[in-house]
Amino acid sequence: MSDWKECELQNIAEVQTGPFGSQLKNEQYITGGTPVITVEHINNFRIDDFDYPSITDEDKERLSKYLLKAGDIVFTRVGSVDLSAFVQPHQDGWMFSSRMLRVRPNDTIDARFLSYFFQQKRFRQYILNIAVGATMPSINTGILKGLPISYPPIPEQKDIASVLSSLDDKIDLLHRQNKTLEAMAETLFREWFVEGKQEGWEEKPLEKVTDIGIGRTPPRKEFHWFTKDNNDIKWVSIKDLGESGLFIFDTSEYLTKDAVEQFNIPIIPKETVILSFKMTLGRVGITTENMLSNEAIAHFKFNDDTPFCKEYLYFYLKTYPYQTLGSTSSIVTSINTRMIKNLPIAIPDYKLLTEFESNVKCHFDKIKSNQAQIRTLENLRDTLLPKLMNGEIRIPANG
Repeated sequence: MSDWKECELQNIAEVQTGPFGSQLKNEQYITGGTPVITVEHINNFRIDDFDYPSITDEDKERLSKYLLKAGDIVFTRVGSVDLSAFVQPHQDGWMFSSRMLRVRPNDTIDARFLSYFFQQKRFRQYILNIAVGATMPSINTGILKGLPISYPPIPEQKDIASVLSSLDDKIDLLHRQNKTLEAMAETLFREWFVEGKQEGWEEKPLEKVTDIGIGRTPPRKEFHWFTKDNNDIKWVSIKDLGESGLFIFDTSEYLTKDAVEQFNIPIIPKETVILSFKMTLGRVGITTENMLSNEAIAHFKFNDDTPFCKEYLYFYLKTYPYQTLGSTSSIVTSINTRMIKNLPIAIPDYKLLTEFESNVKCHFDKIKSNQAQIRTLENLRDTLLPKLMNGEIRIPANG
């Protein structure tokens, strides 16, 4: 690595904080203008595409100093300060908020390479260690400018970025394919069972057609029940449900077998639909192996009286209007176990249910296969990343 250089970030990039709150107030945001990126939009080192707060053309011109260019990298300034994201071409001209920092690389460094450098676990831990604030970590331009960066010559930077971005592009393609497949299946569900609902269909409480169980959490102060060991049993949290996709493959924590016995935690069988019903209401997923969950998640085991398939139950729970279960004067953020058990589910005729399962099962199978492939590609990328960044693996000059 004799040809690698080391310097502070300020020597290879411009660092800019977002506009002060006095420059852009909440009441100035509009719908349909120039998007403004903030902390909530950064996910898995990407800027998520969904509805953003936005600003008028006048404010965009007034605050042009804070516009983004393709190839910029944005950091979260407060909270999860180790999170960053690469600005894609279609996000060129967007703005970043006061809660963000912008890094704009110069010609010395390849922007893609630098974005991957920021994703290394050791680099992210370094930022967390030097962040200020005990309860809410934060970073500023001074901290970011002083970050140590090491890099090879430009051709090798580009080669490293090309290898890693090819994996990310494939991962992104599979995610988009899964989104399309699920949307197609959901459209069919809505057409047949929501818009096409027939008056003669019987309705039954969920507890009459499934066996409903609720997870448990061992005492948090007794740390020995919780592990990161994949030889233990996967324990699903609401966060895991939000990050997993349709099928649950991974969890951030595990419970020991002793914890399961000690606290009589119910086992959730493979291929079981689960639902979050506290704190964050309405997240739905399907297990891929025997798992556990906390008490904010319900699971629905099928029995001899269950007349429908898991795909039908998945969309029923995903599309249910939970807001109708609470007071009209407040937002419903949780419901209780009794409400879950009493949810009325329509029972269409057997032929229609069978036809629905036949139509959407291939979509679910493909989504599951894609998710498995995504895990493999992510593991490969995460294994290669530190080895490429520390020179342990070198890419030949001819690529």
